[in-house]
Amino acid sequence: MPVDAKAPRADLPQLLILGGTGRLGTMLRAAWCATPDAAGIVPIWQARRAAGLDGPVFDILDAPESLARACAQADAVLLLAGVINGPPEALVVNAALAKATRDAAQMAGVPLIAASSAAVYGRGAGPLTEDTPCAPLNAYGRSKCDMEAMLAGMAHGCALRIGNVAGADALLGAAAPAEGRRLHVFADGRAPQRSYIGPGALAAAIARLVRLAVADRARLPKRLNLALPGVVGMDDLLTAAGERWQPIPAPEAAIARVELDVTQAVRLGLVGRADGDAADLVEDMKRIRQEMA
Repeated sequence: MPVDAKAPRADLPQLLILGGTGRLGTMLRAAWCATPDAAGIVPIWQARRAAGLDGPVFDILDAPESLARACAQADAVLLLAGVINGPPEALVVNAALAKATRDAAQMAGVPLIAASSAAVYGRGAGPLTEDTPCAPLNAYGRSKCDMEAMLAGMAHGCALRIGNVAGADALLGAAAPAEGRRLHVFADGRAPQRSYIGPGALAAAIARLVRLAVADRARLPKRLNLALPGVVGMDDLLTAAGERWQPIPAPEAAIARVELDVTQAVRLGLVGRADGDAADLVEDMKRIRQEMA
């Protein structure tokens, strides 16, 4: 990954990112590290094991002193660390990570932004606002609700409910099989539709949210949906990416449409008012992947 040799400006907010080696963290690094001045932040990447990130190395749950020290040296904290797959007993770590980070951030007096998910809404009818009751359908969604609960009493904490991220999602995040991808199609002939955002657009939005939170903590929402406006068909994404796919009947439990209401994100200037476009999402994803190469 290309990195700008110029030292970042000292007046930019220092953002501690906990969990920088995952798929999403790797994409954010590609968007931020090369041009920190353009992002308007200085990212500090934590990892559990040495990974060449030139940031603090410690286990969030096993090293509270190191976590407290890292938070005290930052202007804001972004929690990406967590478990995505596994049985419920493995996913409980998401709430434990949020609690440990909340305690350290509060002690340091810095705002905390924790990555949540649209999975907290389950089958809710959209557009889904931040006030829509959470009704997760799986253990992962429930673990994110438990994680959000750890931030509930925090003065300056934000649960960031991120939509599908192109290239970090189940659709485009893994290499396509030789025979092409298989995609659910519903009785009306449509493929699943989801709220999406590209990794570059996500990085820009998070950086702006951090700058807002550091400048005026009162502007940091308790809960915030983040995606581009509207929904994108997964079939349109595959077509835009030039991939072959085969339709298969959607099972009864499949969700046809998940649309996040991003009125707050638009109002804060994190995303534009135009709906997401499959071609633009794929172009964003490809640009970030090129930076990662």
